[in-house]
This record gives sequence, structure tokens and C-alpha cells, in this order.
Amino acid sequence: MDNSGKEKEAIQLMADADKKVKSSGSFLGGMFGGGHHKVEEACEMYCRAANMFKMAKNWSAAGNAFCKTARLQMQLQNKHDCATSFIDAGNAYKKSDPNEAIKCLNAAIDIYTDMGRFTIAAKHHISIAEIYESELVDIEKAIAHYEQAADYYKGEESNSSANKCLLKVGAYCAQLEQYQKAIEIYEQVGANTMDNPLLKYSAKEYFFKAALCHFIVDELNAKIAVEKYEEMFPAFSDSRECKLLKVKEFDSISRLDQWHTTLLLRIKKTIQGDEGDLK
Repeated sequence: MDNSGKEKEAIQLMADADKKVKSSGSFLGGMFGGGHHKVEEACEMYCRAANMFKMAKNWSAAGNAFCKTARLQMQLQNKHDCATSFIDAGNAYKKSDPNEAIKCLNAAIDIYTDMGRFTIAAKHHISIAEIYESELVDIEKAIAHYEQAADYYKGEESNSSANKCLLKVGAYCAQLEQYQKAIEIYEQVGANTMDNPLLKYSAKEYFFKAALCHFIVDELNAKIAVEKYEEMFPAFSDSRECKLLKVKEFDSISRLDQWHTTLLLRIKKTIQGDEGDLK
């Protein structure tokens, strides 16, 4: 069967499921105790229709059908299945309507947090953050969801996952010129990773980023911060990142990506501004 045939079949299934739901709430349905069974059948029909819509690449219709499945599952007190259906709805809507996708993922998160499933809730907060990053380009909201994910991961002792989320927040805060917050995050993640044999190599990079943010705000504090990082983490002293902070031959030591280049240009502007004030 071609996909247009699947779509027609799905539309018919939706209509039949709607009828079942209506009849389950009728006087006769209630009297003969068939209401619950009809809701279960309708639920299954909506789910089948949703998967047919997916095959036909009608993402909005698939999202809508999964949402109907989720609402009936909630009515049937099947919380876990309900959350799964909201996630399926969110994944379908991601391809057609980012705002609807976020609503569905938030609905699933509410269920997971109510069940105490904080690690899976954190994972879906990341999904929402990514939609805000790439589709809706609302960085403030992306930051809020990465922060919430980090909090849930920390609570579950998933520190590596928490750090990944915090590093996203740190990078965006620096871009938005929220330097103090970025500094706190990079220092925190640096301190968390410097004693871990597998992660300590990355700690140099986090202290470097914190120092760059410091330099934009205040050169004297930046120098004090660098000394503090060297004291906390002696390996930082011999790193090229530390030498980079003490010397000005940036490109000759290391190729820099866009994030570093932007911050270094801001530092340059700050220094030039200070020199102008001295004149």
C-alpha cells in the first residue's frame, strides 16, 4: 500500500476511534460497563493511526494522534504509557510545529517528575533546549532548560551529564555577555573535573574559558583568577592555555574556534578602551 493509502486508512481509524470514545461516555456504555474497554480500544486505534501518519510523513497529524493516545492513557491511569505517547507526539511535532513539540515534551516531563524519574525528565529538558537553540532561536529559554536538566542530573548524581549541560549554559552566557555567571559555571565544572583522571585534561580548557571571561570584565581580577587556577590545579601552569593568557601570541600557539575568537576580540576592545581612558 502506498503512503497516501496509509493516510486515508489513518483518517478512517481516527474517526472510528472518536466514535468509540463518544460511545464509551454514553448512558448505555456506562450501564453495561463497556466504557473502559472501549477507551482501551480507541487508545490502540489512535496509536495505530499515529504510526500510519508517520509512514505518510504527515507529522502534524501523527503528533495529534499520539496526543489523543496520551490523553486516553492518562484517563486509564497508565502514566508511563501516557508519558511515552507524549514523547512520540513531541518527536513527530518537532518536524512540523516546534511549539507543539515543546508542549508535548513538557507534558511528559511533568509525568516523569511526578513519578520520580528525574534522569529521563532531564533528557527531555535537553530536547526542549535543542528546539529553542535550533528551531526557535530563543537562547534564554534554551539556557533555562539546560539549567533544569543539570539540576536534575546533579540530584541523581549524574555529574558528567550535569557538567555537559552546564557547559552549554556557560558558553551561551559568555555570548550574551553574562560574564559573571559564565565564570561561576566554568570554575565549578573545572573544579569538578580536575581531580578525575579521565576528565582532568578538560579542566585546563574550563579554567581558560573562565579566565577569558574575567579578562573582559577586569584585567586585574583576571590575573588574580589565573594565579588561583594555577594554585588549585598545578597542571594548568604548564598548559598552552595558561601561556596563552600570559602571552599575546594567540594564533601562533593554537588555532582558535569562533567562541574563543569572539571573546578574545572583546578582550582586545576592552583593553583598547582602557588605554583610551588613560590618555
